[in-house]
Amino acid sequence: MRDEEIFLGRQPILNKNEEITAYELSIHSGDVNKIGSPDSPKGSAGVIADALTHFGFEALLGRGKGFVKVNEEVLLSDAIEILPKDKVVLEILQRGKINHAVVQRCRELKEKGFSLALDDFIYDESYLLLFSALDVVKIDIKETKEEKLMGVIRQIKKWPVQLLAEKVDRQEDFQTCRQIGFDLFQGYYFARPSILSRKRMDPAMVSLMKLSEKVMKDADTNEIEQIFKEAPSLSYNLLRLVNSVSVGTRQKINAISHAITMLGRQQLKRWVQLLLFSQGGKGGMNNPLMQTAALRGRLMELLVQSRPDLYPEKGYADLAFMTGILSLIDVLLGMPMQEVIDQLNLREDVRQALLAHEGPLGLLLSLSERQEEADFKGVERFLKQSQLKLSDLLSAQRGAISWINRLGSVA
Repeated sequence: MRDEEIFLGRQPILNKNEEITAYELSIHSGDVNKIGSPDSPKGSAGVIADALTHFGFEALLGRGKGFVKVNEEVLLSDAIEILPKDKVVLEILQRGKINHAVVQRCRELKEKGFSLALDDFIYDESYLLLFSALDVVKIDIKETKEEKLMGVIRQIKKWPVQLLAEKVDRQEDFQTCRQIGFDLFQGYYFARPSILSRKRMDPAMVSLMKLSEKVMKDADTNEIEQIFKEAPSLSYNLLRLVNSVSVGTRQKINAISHAITMLGRQQLKRWVQLLLFSQGGKGGMNNPLMQTAALRGRLMELLVQSRPDLYPEKGYADLAFMTGILSLIDVLLGMPMQEVIDQLNLREDVRQALLAHEGPLGLLLSLSERQEEADFKGVERFLKQSQLKLSDLLSAQRGAISWINRLGSVA
């Protein structure tokens, strides 16, 4: 497929500690009328081929693994064995009764070192023949009635497999699934507000919000340094963050004044914004909230940079990055977005993008959100409204994912 014909979906899979451990990959034709079913021969083979051709698994997944759906035809083919065993989990689609050839093939692949998952499992005794070869069993919690779920889990737990809950859309879903025995979780509960009432921020976050406000107002360097002096932990975390990413110099940055000089104010702004999630979250870049916010910001920035004909205003890419980063700040702080941004010195177009998804920045934010959720029709709609091309999006995705991977050990 050509670049301009592709949408990429990369949905995070989390463990019990809410750290990203893997991604489910889906790649579709950009022409909605030609999008194949993911379990069709063309669709299933296409996911694998395009991930390799356009991204490469290392670039696409970093240190995680990629779950890819495979139908019976692809599963039984020899071609599947060219895939990197350490980077993929083969998702077997549950369709009708299982046959002997599939069972044997799964056992062969397991012996050769491949990891296997059973997708959208609905209890069927014929599939129990597969369980000795499986590593993961996925259950769509929206499709399995709650009263039957415990019985299904008890049956599955007889085998040494991990249980993955799909469609985990609320924090309450996550807590319930974790309590009843699930090991892995797929869904966007972590990016949705669960507490939207005013609460007291801890002193570190108060200092960080104050610092963020000063940086956004382009305050004097001495004012910014003074905030760091009042909160040494911020200095330590900022220096770790800055030193973890290449900024065009081999010098290590060892002082706040040095960081400001070497980075420049625009770069400093983005690292302070990232630091909000680093300080407020857990797990560094394995924290899905931090990674999602950072990926949104970088994707939006790269889209603006790629189309100066659409976004000619100087500094607009920085505004796009800021909008993406701050789009999840209400979730991080557990406060309404209006209350959070009232404490910040934001331009009106940034405020409107965050509060109502309005204006060019609001369209870019909506596009980024639809891409995260692999909502391909939504992506097409917002691309059209933004006057962007599919090739713009794919190029920005590549750059954003590569940048996220380079953040690596940011804490």
